[in-house]
Amino acid sequence: MATSIGKLSKSFLVKLLVGIIILPFVFWGMGDVFRGGNQNVIATIDSKKVSTQEFINYVNRLNLNKKQVKNLSKTDLIEQILSDYIGKKVMSLEIEKLGIVVSDNALRDIIKNDKSFFKNDKFSRTEYEKFLIKSGITAPQFEANIVEQEKRRQFLSSLAGGLVIPEILVEKEFRKENQTKIIQYIDLDKFHSKNKPSQKNIKELYEKNKNVFFAELKSIRFAEVKPELISGSEEYDENFFKQLDVIENNILDGQSFEDTAKTNNLKIIEFNKVNARKENAQKNKIENLPDNLFRRIFNMKSIQSPELINIESKYYLAEVKDKERKNRPMNDPEVLEALNAQLSFKEKIENNTSLAKDLSLGAFDGNNFKKFADENELSVKDYKISNLNQNDIFDEGLVKQIFLTKEGEINLIINSTLKKIILKKNIKFYLGQNLAINITRLKTCLDFFWQKKTALFLSQLKKEQLRVVIL
Repeated sequence: MATSIGKLSKSFLVKLLVGIIILPFVFWGMGDVFRGGNQNVIATIDSKKVSTQEFINYVNRLNLNKKQVKNLSKTDLIEQILSDYIGKKVMSLEIEKLGIVVSDNALRDIIKNDKSFFKNDKFSRTEYEKFLIKSGITAPQFEANIVEQEKRRQFLSSLAGGLVIPEILVEKEFRKENQTKIIQYIDLDKFHSKNKPSQKNIKELYEKNKNVFFAELKSIRFAEVKPELISGSEEYDENFFKQLDVIENNILDGQSFEDTAKTNNLKIIEFNKVNARKENAQKNKIENLPDNLFRRIFNMKSIQSPELINIESKYYLAEVKDKERKNRPMNDPEVLEALNAQLSFKEKIENNTSLAKDLSLGAFDGNNFKKFADENELSVKDYKISNLNQNDIFDEGLVKQIFLTKEGEINLIINSTLKKIILKKNIKFYLGQNLAINITRLKTCLDFFWQKKTALFLSQLKKEQLRVVIL
């Protein structure tokens, strides 16, 4: 399994898929623009397939901020998330293979022995319920999370007895990071940008995908639930939480938003036809509404189904009153940007596929490397890379790819977003001095690091297992 994951992380297909995944996030934020879209398989772990849509749903649950979403195309964040996601899937499959389970009795013992829920030196159901309400999660969600964390703890405990890293892996790791590369490269940005998408192709793509270009408008309303309104005190005390339970039970029994607000003297605040950017129908930004509160309400899926939510230790009754989808015209700047980006992306994939085929046939051997550059009015540049952190020209991901190549090879090197694509020719590489001594030191450090890291991780996991946020 580890081998298949290693191959997966280096494959050209995954890099293209990561790039494709980024596009909806870059142009529409974390919305549901491609809801119901193509269920492409982004990874296969043994015989288990992971779909692109499944991964997009996972990214949506991470609640990335606007800055992170805006910079997705400029960083390797989406690649890191993908790597983390696949890692979790691998661990889950291994846990399943080993048959690790947590019984109901074991789960009960974990919760009842956590001192965070103690009152007068014994477990208090009230303290447990208060914790759930303050954390904004349900008991089934919290308990399911504990079960998953306990399974992982047991799995990692089985590995914590100590591992000796094979000499060949240590040497491989050392060689990968301790070398100097002297290369020639051709930046293909100009090569890919010479053919701009035609108006005909833009229109065809828009007509074919018109149903995915829409803006979702929602009418939302909310009311803050303050202690003085429902319990007669300004403190968030036990009586307040009891009254909060009553409100929640009434909602679950079908009480409407209006009746709940009226019964508890809550002040209703309402905004009509608002988009995901917190803009009304006139494109005016809504003021005096915190972003985290707005996002929580706007992302509620059900219509006219009130909920109690907790934001920064304040409680709100909230509801999406209604919603509508409005088609966006082709001349919408963001739609045009998305269409151009997808057509350019498609063009890059086709060009890269052709270049990769030519490379495999030896079309760039000898003087043909320089000839290709001259024919396309490109320049061949010399560059020396001394370490993995040298990113004055190439980002870290590209430098890592270059370090993995052999002397004399000609490679097509591409980052995960296809923003940087180069043809690279290795001229020479050499290792640092004192190779044997450094490898021995590295092996000692890696063995020691593994032991300490595993022990620390397990200790920290045990300490924090009841504080893991449910996404």
